[in-house]
Amino acid sequence: KYYPPDFDPAKIPKLKLPKDRQYVVRLMAPFNMRCKTCGEYIYKGKKFNARKETVQNESYLGLPIFRFYIKCTRCLAEITFKTDPENTDYTMEHGATRNFQAEKLLEEEEKRMQKEREEEELNNPMKVLENRTKDSKLEMEVLENLQELKELNQRQANVDFEAMLKQYKELEEEQRRKEQE
Repeated sequence: KYYPPDFDPAKIPKLKLPKDRQYVVRLMAPFNMRCKTCGEYIYKGKKFNARKETVQNESYLGLPIFRFYIKCTRCLAEITFKTDPENTDYTMEHGATRNFQAEKLLEEEEKRMQKEREEEELNNPMKVLENRTKDSKLEMEVLENLQELKELNQRQANVDFEAMLKQYKELEEEQRRKEQE
């Protein structure tokens, strides 16, 4: 590029871009959802051209939260969802409903049960002892069941090595006889 000798970069006017500027990005649907207007299922991994903007006055530990606008593939209704860095997930805003996720609910339930158990144990030393005995009983039952399954498999998969060796020797002898003949 040619720069004239009297060029001064400070004289170039700065662009005043708005803070809530929207960008067009290509993204995949982060979860299964169903459009509220037409009932179309949009599966996880479906590609969309989306508008992306930074959500004003919202952040999590200094991380910006982004909002995405996509259109339903059938009825072209607008669907919006935001990033959720706290849970490393996305939250549905409007235009569709997020489909049921059994795994996520199970994990949340397990975490809640674990928290309750820990809180109980902190307050009650007898509860600690009870939980330990329950855990040890459960572990013993699991080990017994595992042992029973191993024994059952050994009984069913009983291989007679002597019969196999005898059959192999007979085949070898038969082949020798044929060769001699």
